Order: sequence, then structure tokens, then C-alpha cells
Amino acid sequence: MEFGPVPLDDAKGGILAHSIRAGDKLLKKGRVLTAGDIAALHEAGVKSITIARLAPDDLDENSAATAIASALVPAPDAAGLRLGPASTGRVNIIATRPGLLRLNRAAVTRINATSPEITLATLPPLARVAPDMLAATVKIITYGVARGLVERATKGSRGALSVLPVMRQTASLILTRIPGMEDRLLEKGRAAVRARLDALGIALESTQTTAHDTRALATAIRHAPGEIILILTGSATSDAHDVGPAALIAAGGRLQRFGLPVDPCNLLFIGTLGARPVVGLPGCARSLALNGADWVLERIACGLECSNETLAQMGIGGLLKEGRARPHPRRRKSTQP
Repeated sequence: MEFGPVPLDDAKGGILAHSIRAGDKLLKKGRVLTAGDIAALHEAGVKSITIARLAPDDLDENSAATAIASALVPAPDAAGLRLGPASTGRVNIIATRPGLLRLNRAAVTRINATSPEITLATLPPLARVAPDMLAATVKIITYGVARGLVERATKGSRGALSVLPVMRQTASLILTRIPGMEDRLLEKGRAAVRARLDALGIALESTQTTAHDTRALATAIRHAPGEIILILTGSATSDAHDVGPAALIAAGGRLQRFGLPVDPCNLLFIGTLGARPVVGLPGCARSLALNGADWVLERIACGLECSNETLAQMGIGGLLKEGRARPHPRRRKSTQP
């Protein structure tokens, strides 16, 4: 591709590099200049202009972006994604269903390493998406790029992006009440959990409240419907033998892990009752702010394994943004003059 200033009479068919006004008419950058544009610029007193001109083996920015996006998502319906229209060298890749963004890290890196003229930005791996949410964007930096570079970028990148769909459709929630606990806290927890499930398209099949007691909670767990069982205790779980985990075991379930390397959400526990996952939510789940429970619930919903190794890896990036209730540590004011 050629780029630079040329005499105005040589600019016809070139791509306008920078927006320019020709009398009352604004010619925007990226426009392919016509004879009428040249005449208007002559009348405005313009003598030379900066253009880009594609070589025979170049693709224009929109064609290049479309080719790369189409390689990443060759079957949009199956992938749970759609491609937006190409404009100014950009094609947005948008989710069409709730779930988690699956991506091939090596393919994304290879595309971005092919040439600085070609870029692909995505959400993080396994980021939760909802319909109409932007999942990735392809942007061609220059007005054109060599066809060979596009072919190199797309090699091995076919199907590199997709949305893992939600596999489990129903859940139940068990709340425990401690003496003196206000109803508003129970309702706050119920509303926050329902909002999380709604975002994933999961129906809250049952909500029940029971005493914060191992035997009572075990009975509730044993009879809970739904494909996922969620427990939000009125008192924080402090040990693997505390009420929540003990009740799971008493109900005939298995405790897989107590403690999560994500803050907030350290006091989460996870296990199974038969084939159904059981998640003990810490108090931070009463807030809609992002916490480790979101990551665990999203993976379970999409049928991903939550092994000890997977949960241990959540510690990388697991220090989540702190709010007013959890301020960053402050340095002590120096007493030195």
C-alpha cells in the first residue's frame, strides 16, 4: 500500500487519509475520492492531499477485517456469536446467547503477532457474556493490508471463538437463619442469587429458609430440587466441619473443597450430592459486586469441571476490586518532620 501526499490531480481513486472540508462539504477520512471530490477540493484551493492507495495484492480494511472475523467465527449460529457490519476497518463479534467466552489463546496471539496492522481484542477467557454483549473486535489499523498477511493471520484460527452455552437450567437456593437475623438480609441474599441466575438464564426452581442447624440444613439439602443446589448460610462458614459443609455430608453428599483463593469469596465451599453440584455461598454473595462465587457458578452452569486444580488457578487474578466496605490498606502517616 502506498501512503503519502500527492498532487490533487493524482488523487482520484485514492483513499482520503484525513478528513478535510471542501467548501460546505466535509470529506471524511477513508473515503475513496471521486472526480467530483477532486473538483470540490480544487474549488476550495487545495493543491495536494494525503491519500492511501492499495496495491493489487492488498485487501481494503473492511474486507480484511471481515475475512479475519469470518475465520474466527465460521459458523455464527453454532458458536453463539454474530459478526457486526464492517466499518472503518472494524468488525465487532457479538454474543447471541448467555454463557462463557471460549477462545484459543494461541490463535489470538498469532493473529496479533502477524503484523501490527492487524489487531484482535477479546474479553478474557471464560468471561461471562449475555446476548448483544461485545465479545471481541477485529480492527485493521491501516486502510489496507496485504492479502498474504491476512491469510497468514487466519491460518489455524478457524473457530477460535465461541460461547460455551449454559448447560444446567434449574437451581434451588437454601437460606439459613440465625437468631435475631433480619428478614431484609434473607431477601437481599435471595434477590442477589436470583439476579445471578437470571443473567445465566437459569430458573430458580425453589427457595427455602431453614434454621442454621446441621440436621435441619441436611434435610433441606436432601430434598432440594434443581440441577444446582446453592446454600447461603446466615453465619459465615469458618471450617470444613462447620454447619454448611457438615450438613452436606450428613445429607449424603461429598465435600470437595472449603476455601477459595479469590477475595472476596474466600469462605466458599463446593461439593456434590449425587451428580448435582452443591455450592455454599459466603456472605459476599448478598452483594451483586463481582466475587469468586460468580466464577464458580458460571463454570458449573456451563458444564465445566471445577476441580481443585481449576479452583486453585483462580487465585491468579483473584484479588478483585475493593469497594468502600473493603478499603485498600493505608500507609501510616509519617511522624517525621
